Amino acid sequence: MATPSQGHRPDDLPQRLRRADRRGLRLLVEEHGRQLTLGDVRQILLNPFVDGEVIEELSFIRSLVSKIEVRRALARHRRTPEPVAMRFVANLFWRDLMEITADTRLRAPVRRLAERYLLQRLPRLTTGEKISLARRATPETAGRLLLDPNPRVVRAVLGNPRLTEERLLLLVSHPEAEPRILHLVSEDPRWGPRYSVSLALARNPRSPFRTVFAILPRLRRRDLESVAVQASHSSVVRHRAQDHLDARPVPETTGVGRDADSPIAVQLIDNRGEFNA
Repeated sequence: MATPSQGHRPDDLPQRLRRADRRGLRLLVEEHGRQLTLGDVRQILLNPFVDGEVIEELSFIRSLVSKIEVRRALARHRRTPEPVAMRFVANLFWRDLMEITADTRLRAPVRRLAERYLLQRLPRLTTGEKISLARRATPETAGRLLLDPNPRVVRAVLGNPRLTEERLLLLVSHPEAEPRILHLVSEDPRWGPRYSVSLALARNPRSPFRTVFAILPRLRRRDLESVAVQASHSSVVRHRAQDHLDARPVPETTGVGRDADSPIAVQLIDNRGEFNA
């Protein structure tokens, strides 16, 4: 690593840093390293010829990396060497960590490390911060936020385009899930109509009666039968499920019956597993 000079700083240094070729950029950083400002670093990182060697040189200039803005910029640049980026990730703010985890241009180990630190910060975030994070979080972080007891946070997670059905099913099937959160999921316009989600809610003894009672009429016969005999469910739910079974016509043994498991009924569920009737 070269020792930066203490010489005269040219007035046009920012412009030269932005326009220099690869060799010229390295020479400028070596010559004026200690004189570089936050604005200069931004110009360097905008230069198309910036490479890992230049960025590593910047990472050793204490007057620069003492600034959170510089550490953030270096950690989030796609050409930053992995060891340098990982060195700065730990001390970033939660919002910076969120941006890193969502940026697929960055190296996977850097993104995973940022997510690990972000998950460690969750208990210390305010409700407003959790809501902001929930709207943009990765599936891993979104899954953790689904367990938050605050309905406002969970509602924000449900609207996250990165949330997967697999992650959501882990919540609605959880034996210690909050009843009010389960009801919130059942009323969500995106997830509530999905058959797999509705079935998991109906099978979870933690689901409120009103949630299960609204779902039972929509279940296929075989699933309704399983709820009716589910030992972990309240007798109230089991009896209500049996009442629905008793009220349904007995499936025909030949031809196409009117049972909820008949081909006609099954076709009412589209490719996303939603009820269309």
